[in-house]
Amino acid sequence: MASLRDIVSALVLTFVSLFPVVNPIGDAPIFLNLTRQYPESTRKLLARKVAWYGFTLLAISMLFGSEILAFFGVTLPVVQIAGGLVLTATGWHLLNQPLDAASATREPTSLQGALEEAFYPLTLPITVGPGCISIAVALGAHLRSLSGSGWEHGYPVRLAGALVGMALVCLLVAVCYGNADRLAGRLGQTGTTIVIRLSAFILIAIGIEIAWTGLSAELLLVLERARTS
Repeated sequence: MASLRDIVSALVLTFVSLFPVVNPIGDAPIFLNLTRQYPESTRKLLARKVAWYGFTLLAISMLFGSEILAFFGVTLPVVQIAGGLVLTATGWHLLNQPLDAASATREPTSLQGALEEAFYPLTLPITVGPGCISIAVALGAHLRSLSGSGWEHGYPVRLAGALVGMALVCLLVAVCYGNADRLAGRLGQTGTTIVIRLSAFILIAIGIEIAWTGLSAELLLVLERARTS
C-alpha cells in the first residue's frame, strides 16, 4: 500500500520536473506581449483558461499519452520534432516582432476572439509545449512502473499526488500570467523588452533542442532497424 511518503514523492517529482519547463515566470512577459491589446479583465480570464487547458493537457498526456500516440501510430520523437519546430517558429516571430509597432497596430478583438487564442498559441506551444508533454508521458509510465500491474498497489494514490503537483504548476501559471502587467510595471519598458527578447531566444533554443532530441531518437531507431535487417 502507498503511504503519505509516496504521495508527497509523486507530488514533488511532478512539480520539480514540470516547473522549469513550463516556466510560468519567464513566459509571463511573452503572454503579456501577445495579449497586450486586451483589457486587464480579459487577460486575467485568459490566464485562468490557459492554466486550465494546460492542466488538462498535462493530465491527459500523463494518463493516456502513450496509448494515444500508439493508436495514431505516432512516436514520441515525431511529436518532439513537430512541436519543436512550432516552438522555434513562435520564438522566431516574437524575437523579430517590433514590440511598439505590434502593440499599436493590433486592434482589440471581442472576448470570444480572445478566448480562441487561449489554447493556441497561449497554451500550446508557449506554456505547455512538446517538452512538457514528453515529461508528462514519461511521468505516467514511471508511476505505472512503481505501482506494478494493478490499481491495488497504490497507483491511484500516486496518481492523485502527481495531479496535485500539476495543479500547483498550473496555479502558478494563472497567478504569473494574471499579474504579468504588474511584473512588466516593475521591470519597466526597457526591462520588459529585454525579458521578452531573451525569453523569445530561449524559446528558439528550447524548440531546436526538442526537435533535435526527437530527430536523434528517430535516427537511432532507423540505424537500429538497419542493423537488425
